[in-house]
Amino acid sequence: MRNKNMQTPAATKGGTTLISAGTKVTGDIVFSGNLDVEGQVHGSISAEPGATALLRVVSGGHVEGEIRVPSAAISGSVKGNIFSSEQLELAKGAKVTGDVFYNLIEMAMGSSIDGGLKHTTASDTPEVTKLVPKTPAPGDVKDSTA
Repeated sequence: MRNKNMQTPAATKGGTTLISAGTKVTGDIVFSGNLDVEGQVHGSISAEPGATALLRVVSGGHVEGEIRVPSAAISGSVKGNIFSSEQLELAKGAKVTGDVFYNLIEMAMGSSIDGGLKHTTASDTPEVTKLVPKTPAPGDVKDSTA
């Protein structure tokens, strides 16, 4: 049963960026306002520092990469960790493969997470927009002095 006190993340002030069905974006995205993903994103998605931002991954939309946003509503699929400092909604049919770090979460029956859940608060959540660079694996770094 849906909690009547919990509100679905509403659209934020600012523009809306749409990645439409049939569109594939490869690379990292930093945004403010609203980002609606109906297509595919292969790369990280993060909100601008201090920005009010809402990510929506609609049914049929797919993100493969880390997500760091204040608020998100997911009904599509995400393969990667999600860091939501304010509110995260997983609608029926949402499929997350990765760990979820959240302040407030709502999961509908029929959504799934294949990974861990970690409750955080605004004070102990790392800055949402800070992306951690990947450490190269041994053998990936070439010595330029050779």
